[in-house]
Amino acid sequence: MKTLLFPLLLIASLSLDAQSYQYQETKDDDYLAPAEERSPRKKGYSFISDSIFTIQVNTDAEGNNIPADAANETSIAIDPTNPNRMVIGWRQFDNIASNFRQAGIAVSTDLGGTWTNLPPIEAGLFRSDPVLATDSEGKFYYNSLSDNLFCDVFTSNDLEDWSDKTYAIGGDKQWMVIDQTDTPSNGHIYANWKAEFSDCDGNFTRSTDGGLSYEACSFVDLNPIRGTLAIDAEGGLYAAGQLGNGHYFLRSESARLAGSEIEWEIQREVNLKGRLAQRDGPNPGGMLGQVWVAVDNSSEETKENVYILSPVVRDDNNDPSDMMFSRSTNQGRTWSEAISIADDNSNAHWQWFGSISVAPNGRIDITWLDTRDNPGTLLSSLYYSYSLDSGLTWSDNQRLSEAFDPHLGWPQQQKMGDYFQSISEDDGVHLAWAATFNGEQDAYYSYIPFGRTISSVSHLNPEGISALSLFPNPAQESFNLHLEAKTNQKIALRILNSDAKLIQQNYLSVNQGSLDFPINSASWKNGVYMVHLASETWSVTRRIVVLK
Repeated sequence: MKTLLFPLLLIASLSLDAQSYQYQETKDDDYLAPAEERSPRKKGYSFISDSIFTIQVNTDAEGNNIPADAANETSIAIDPTNPNRMVIGWRQFDNIASNFRQAGIAVSTDLGGTWTNLPPIEAGLFRSDPVLATDSEGKFYYNSLSDNLFCDVFTSNDLEDWSDKTYAIGGDKQWMVIDQTDTPSNGHIYANWKAEFSDCDGNFTRSTDGGLSYEACSFVDLNPIRGTLAIDAEGGLYAAGQLGNGHYFLRSESARLAGSEIEWEIQREVNLKGRLAQRDGPNPGGMLGQVWVAVDNSSEETKENVYILSPVVRDDNNDPSDMMFSRSTNQGRTWSEAISIADDNSNAHWQWFGSISVAPNGRIDITWLDTRDNPGTLLSSLYYSYSLDSGLTWSDNQRLSEAFDPHLGWPQQQKMGDYFQSISEDDGVHLAWAATFNGEQDAYYSYIPFGRTISSVSHLNPEGISALSLFPNPAQESFNLHLEAKTNQKIALRILNSDAKLIQQNYLSVNQGSLDFPINSASWKNGVYMVHLASETWSVTRRIVVLK
């Protein structure tokens, strides 16, 4: 493919034509207090099976659902230094009789087993388009769009105080990423948005001082919209999005150099066999998902592979919304023929709100909503598929939830937001998403454990262990801890419940080679537990789901 050199004015014109119908993310309605409740509150929705743990996060202090509100457009962040700590953000509508929305937020300190729904950030002020991230030190960042079409970034170290706020320019449908690499660009923050709906003449900003300030806005070449950003292991910046009826990818090496003029050295069209699906079917007032770009930052041969995922209205078979995937093995210079992740062998179903993330070991995880189980309707279920060979082949699609009606509980908007977000680890996938299991739009956290018996832990200290697994996961009456030790060593085993209470502790003398250690979980309640292993030179934490 040839590098695209379209004039900027032509690109801007194409972008404006493609979204001339798109409303702006600004305040239409005044705030309305929560509706009067006429019946006792019910427990928030939760679900545990052998393939997923799901819990509602927008609940009251007792874990009950709050009726007649709405929560949608979810984003998630996890502390890389302590994965017990997680944050989910969403668009919070206190009363669905008004589309006035706020910056909803919930936090967890026990691996997602329980959640505390905090008051909205700057409660009572209009907020939209939440995007969350962390830096390499475990500081959380919450990028939020204001009524005046600029963004503020709120930060927190303790998950309680979110008063620290920095003006970050921005605009409608912004996306933000933070450099966590072991390079000089560590801590750099990048964000881009739709230039047409912004308070500045541009669509991109950068912070090179850890978010203390953001540079004057500039342009991502071609002005792609409704997309995301990603960072490779060397600090290279990737962007993807929609332009007219096409999908585009860009890569910048210079963005990581503080003080540099940012250039986008690689610019390519990626043929996903159609245009971005939006404003139709299950989500008639919004997108059917955004354009995702993800990078493999593992130590495997697949390192720096790049992946794009998007819901697509297919040109070749008239599918109204198919989950399309393409891969590049040369940092975006050339792209593979696009394939559908869905294996339903039909062009009559809707695959929408996809999310893609790459685990530290290189596994690719994709989740999406799918209507295949209820043909002829828009009732949707959560689906999942993974690839162990950098996207060449994919696992059978797996249904992970009951069906729900996405047209329930619209808060004066005919949509459930525009996106979900996932984060992968070697042992599974964390997902922030929305559904209407309570008859209204609510925000959920799910953990999808990955079912291999042995999983690589090559990112651990090489003097420690080379493999570790908990099997079966989820467990019932018991499970087995399997590890392969590289040396003779003493290991402390500690298991904590969702209240962070120590329920079991053992000290193991391990000889070089394989060890299988049975653990009795017969007396444990259903839920998520943390298994922590530590020696003098390394430590690792894994989670186990117990389901009886």
